Amino acid sequence: MTRGLRKQLTIAGLDAWATLLPTECSGCGALDRALCASCRLALLPAVHPVTRDDALVWAALTYEGVARHVIAAYKDGGRTDAAAALAAPLRAAIVAALAAVPSGNGGGIQLVTIPSSRLAWRLRGYHPVDALLHRAGLHPFPALAQRGESVDQVGLGREARAANKSNSLVARRPLDGARMILVDDIVTTGATLLEARRAVFAAGGTVVGLAALAETRRLLPQYSRSAQIDQQIL
Repeated sequence: MTRGLRKQLTIAGLDAWATLLPTECSGCGALDRALCASCRLALLPAVHPVTRDDALVWAALTYEGVARHVIAAYKDGGRTDAAAALAAPLRAAIVAALAAVPSGNGGGIQLVTIPSSRLAWRLRGYHPVDALLHRAGLHPFPALAQRGESVDQVGLGREARAANKSNSLVARRPLDGARMILVDDIVTTGATLLEARRAVFAAGGTVVGLAALAETRRLLPQYSRSAQIDQQIL
């Protein structure tokens, strides 16, 4: 059985199970097939640009509240029944990234996702972002591969995330002349997308845009908050 067929059967099986046994809304917990009406509204895209280092990323949602619950349930809880509701905002972010490409240079662009680790694939049985692209009628280009196993990014600080992703990706083939938009699910520090961009550049390709389903809002550094308090006292 091919990997693609196994992925399709896994997703279809999970969706069929959710249909036979109604479950809780993955956004708020209300009894529902997948998402209640109010949570669907909360997932309507509000595409906005965010910067990570020197990179501009187009994100459709903010990773908090309903979006956080639904995305986490989709990625790590097997709740593929929310895929359709998440595919629409991801597509909107990609459209924004395409629109930002200089006029006349929009043709021949490939969508490149971040490959899952072998451990993540074994646990999930599918690649979350690839599955959303397929649900949106888009097709990812398998340009990158994991060089080795990196640890989970959850809980890591900015420097630790960057070190964890450093040189973790490699191009599967020469990418001379290829033009790409990199697509990820959640952008936090941006370490994953920046590493993917490095790997594409190293193989001779060009990154013309970056898109993400959601972004985690960055908190002000502690020293900045202290400085603000000092200014208020003065």
